[in-house]
Amino acid sequence: MTEQNGWEKRLEGFWDELKWLYFELYPGREDQFEALCGIIRQRSEERSADLKALDAKRLADPDWYKRNDMVGMMMYTDAFAGTLKGVKKKLGYIEECGVNYIHLMPLLDSPRVRNDGGYAVSDFRKVKPELGTMEDLSELAAECHRRGISVCLDFVMNHTSDEHEWALWARNGKKEYQDRYFFYDTYEIPEQFEKTCPQVFPTTAPGNFTWLEDVKKYVMTTFYPYQWDLNYWNPAVFVEMTDNLLNLTNRGIDIIRIDAVPYIWKQLGTNCRNLPQVHTIVRMLRMICETVCPGVLLLGEVVMEPEKVVPYFGTVEKPECHMLYNVTTMATTWHTAAVSDVSLLKRQMDIIDALPRQYVFLNYLRCHDDIGWGLDYGWLRGQGMEEVAHKRYLNDYFTGKYPGSDSRGELYNDDPRLGDARLCGTTASLCGLEAAMERKDPEGERRAADRDLMLHGFMLTLSGIPMLYSGDEIGQLNDYRYKEDPKKAADSRYVHRGAFDWKKAGRRKEKGTVENRIFTGLERLLTLRGSQNVFLNAAAVSTRETYDPSVLCLVRELDGEKLIGLFNFSSQGKTAWINEDGMYHDLISEESLEAKGVLMPPYGIRWMLKIREKGKEYV
Repeated sequence: MTEQNGWEKRLEGFWDELKWLYFELYPGREDQFEALCGIIRQRSEERSADLKALDAKRLADPDWYKRNDMVGMMMYTDAFAGTLKGVKKKLGYIEECGVNYIHLMPLLDSPRVRNDGGYAVSDFRKVKPELGTMEDLSELAAECHRRGISVCLDFVMNHTSDEHEWALWARNGKKEYQDRYFFYDTYEIPEQFEKTCPQVFPTTAPGNFTWLEDVKKYVMTTFYPYQWDLNYWNPAVFVEMTDNLLNLTNRGIDIIRIDAVPYIWKQLGTNCRNLPQVHTIVRMLRMICETVCPGVLLLGEVVMEPEKVVPYFGTVEKPECHMLYNVTTMATTWHTAAVSDVSLLKRQMDIIDALPRQYVFLNYLRCHDDIGWGLDYGWLRGQGMEEVAHKRYLNDYFTGKYPGSDSRGELYNDDPRLGDARLCGTTASLCGLEAAMERKDPEGERRAADRDLMLHGFMLTLSGIPMLYSGDEIGQLNDYRYKEDPKKAADSRYVHRGAFDWKKAGRRKEKGTVENRIFTGLERLLTLRGSQNVFLNAAAVSTRETYDPSVLCLVRELDGEKLIGLFNFSSQGKTAWINEDGMYHDLISEESLEAKGVLMPPYGIRWMLKIREKGKEYV
């Protein structure tokens, strides 16, 4: 069977469903369906031999991304290594970190100002000139593949920059391109939208529409005035954006992160979130990718609670995204770090662990964005924590305003009235390392490093793919120099988007340094995780009661193996009052012990693997 026959046969398997879904969304638009089929053929035939070979390898091993040695790292190209060629030169360091999956933050061409960190794309076929070229991107991806590293890139589907060529033509009065956005002559329809459509950034970008004085029209702008929402009611938008996506996959991108996916379908009288048509579009993208580039994964950015996130996996028969972010757990983890009470986190784990094991989540402590306090306030209220007061406490705690807190973070989109500010800062600074180093407190540095490693250890115990944020592996601190840059000063998220500190990274090999403590500690955790099958995504996960509010217990079980993970969120020594049969070997301390009344040091972590009965030895 030739490769052409291969993609044609895959398309044949999807044909009826793809055609049905398309015409359900776009009745009578045979012209655009023919254009879509032409793009599928063209992109399939032009896919390189190396990428087709990688597709075939992954098709033969469909669980390739569910391995326990899969570790990701997200980074900004310019901050990490200056350019794409610079990243290529630093792949040895990435491998040293135990990473085999890199997420390069937005790097497609966007305006130098008003770009929302690169999420306002002005050209989907061009890399920002200061970072390199599309050829550089292809060469980096090819070298990553030679090293067994996968590459992830953002695909911004919801909107374009107001400097995109479509927007420029629309602004010049071309109706064909105005129809690719939501343009209105009067405020009558926008006003109806505003009645049911929530605001994303009510303090910094209020409303969902922007008046264009030069055109004398309103345009829909859900996020920022310079990001014009695309109109997916228009099939030309879907077809051409699909082609933009396939262009990236044919450049060697392995994982497409669909940005702001819940927002891509707008409908009057709704909240314009999570509408059924969104799932139709994502399902069609899944089938098209499985036809053209079946080794490519779709990662959905759905920043919502689990019951709204899970539908984006689709069903076993009709899957949508391969992977989703575990955002609620991230926020709940930092809540737990502030209150030293694991009850909400335990509840969150019970919800996640009840989901089907085939679901793959990306787990992380920090990312390029802020931390929003999307917690279960209905449940917290029963624990005596009111939403507004608790948000204020969390923000005060993590900005170091609360008595006794060593955290150093900054607030983003602060609304003092509602307490709805979001939190920014690196993991190390939020864990107290920055404050300890400022006061030259070696004991405080050690305690902050232990806290940092405990939080990472918890994240690594979860099923799914752990994602590190570049710099966390060396305990990188907040970078306040963004305040000196007029283009960044108003956005406190840049406090954790600073340039990678290669001088600090050099100290990772110097024993006695905090950088060495964090780097080697994380390296050991990753090595242990990758060596034990009980960390596979297929493992059953459950919680146990520890009878101490500061200590969380997670149990992983697979094929007769059992691992008990214990995590002390307190700065004080604690005892986990668990009572499990048998003897255990703590992979971290390398001691053998019973799983009964286990002593936990401050910010301690244990990975206790049950010892098999054969000769009572650890095997």
